[in-house]
Amino acid sequence: MLPPLVDVTPPPGLLTTADAVEVVLAALARRRPPRAAPAVVAVDGPSGAGKTDFAAALARALGGAPVVHMDDLYPGWDGLAAAVPLVTDEVLAPLAAGRPARYRRWDWAAGRRGEAVDVPAADVVVVEGVGCGSRAPAAHVDVLVWLDAAPAVRFARGMARDGETYRPHWLRWAAQEDVLFAAEGTPARADVLLRSDGTPDAAADGGPRWREAGR
Repeated sequence: MLPPLVDVTPPPGLLTTADAVEVVLAALARRRPPRAAPAVVAVDGPSGAGKTDFAAALARALGGAPVVHMDDLYPGWDGLAAAVPLVTDEVLAPLAAGRPARYRRWDWAAGRRGEAVDVPAADVVVVEGVGCGSRAPAAHVDVLVWLDAAPAVRFARGMARDGETYRPHWLRWAAQEDVLFAAEGTPARADVLLRSDGTPDAAADGGPRWREAGR
């Protein structure tokens, strides 16, 4: 079941990841329309912003909600724009219609679409990754979360995660992100905007610290 509507008053200044998740849960409780189909939370933002870890924390807070990763849908390093209709048609539109959702996971090693993946039935489904908050998929989204961080912070995270050999891919991908976000205006349409300062909060959950937009 969805968490009850709560009055979330974040502490002044920076939030832990747990605090930021509570902000998203409160937005979900306010915005979910009465319907039988699963509610959908989309976590978008540029590479290195912390989307995957944040989506995992959100899914845990929702009692183990399924998470759909856009990384499983991009058809290669030049496939950002192509993944937007894929997540819309194969995942979000079926869920909104109360039907099972299934997508084909991209095999990055073989360079082709691979195994079929079923999205488990659930009260809430989390979708995370660049492009999931674009206008077409967002028509089926209840809460759109935008995560960001300074470019230097994001780039450092990306190199630490993927290694220097992926620098050319990262740069190609970043150029696609710039084009997509400019065309879609994603952050301007987000329900929750969070920016990381890139500093882990070792005293709390070990994740990055966040600041809500406007705070």
